[in-house]
Amino acid sequence: MTRNLRIGAALAGAFALAALASFVWTPYDVAALDIAARLQPPSATHWFGTDHFGRDVFSMILVGARVSLAVALVAVGIGMGLGVPLGLAAAATRGSMLDEAIMRGNDLVFAFPALLIAILITAALGPSALNAIIAIGVFNIPVFARLTRGAALSLWSRDFVLAARVAGKGRARISAEHILPNLSSLLIVQGTIQFSLGILAEAGLSYVGLGAQPPTPSWGRMLAEAQTMIAFAPWLALFPGLAIVATVLGLNLMGDGLRDALDPRIRRARA
Repeated sequence: MTRNLRIGAALAGAFALAALASFVWTPYDVAALDIAARLQPPSATHWFGTDHFGRDVFSMILVGARVSLAVALVAVGIGMGLGVPLGLAAAATRGSMLDEAIMRGNDLVFAFPALLIAILITAALGPSALNAIIAIGVFNIPVFARLTRGAALSLWSRDFVLAARVAGKGRARISAEHILPNLSSLLIVQGTIQFSLGILAEAGLSYVGLGAQPPTPSWGRMLAEAQTMIAFAPWLALFPGLAIVATVLGLNLMGDGLRDALDPRIRRARA
């Protein structure tokens, strides 16, 4: 296990545990307002201080981790679940009308910035965590479709695929039994990268008010609410910002480490 993989897994794992812990325990109720305790700095009572409504920032970070990780994870699942089959189908029917339709659809989605697509979808459907998942998931579909098609095309000329075709296996069966297993490591690494980008996208949508809605805490909305109070209450922006940075950094390091661990060419070069 490489150093990047260890550090990344530790950071990402810590926030995953925090998200799971928030289901059963938080120091304070994140929906309870305590105006008398508003804008208290970090202390033994409130480890990360309190916000302008007297809510405990540490408790909000824990619950916000649950929201950010859940939105990003489900969105990546949508992208992978739809994008990978589309990519396999495009590669299996290279040059056909189906291949052309899939790739032109990908080009259409890529013609617009990811955040703009997400804003358009959530603005049309309404702000919520569910619609943020749909918006981020839609952009992930062409990412996985393009990656899968490009990698699968290089495998269709390999000897083991030619042997399968000689044995009478159809394109769909070859894609499922021979192509997809050989793409698993590549898809895992890309999934980790898209997971980190999904957290950033969710934070961005929440920042502009199109993600999870109050009273559910969200790291992006915490940053938006803190921007007018940075001068006299910097902890309100510092801790959710650090949470986003640490989680994204951990996932990127983990993806880099997984690439090194799963890519046989890199392993042979280091041997």
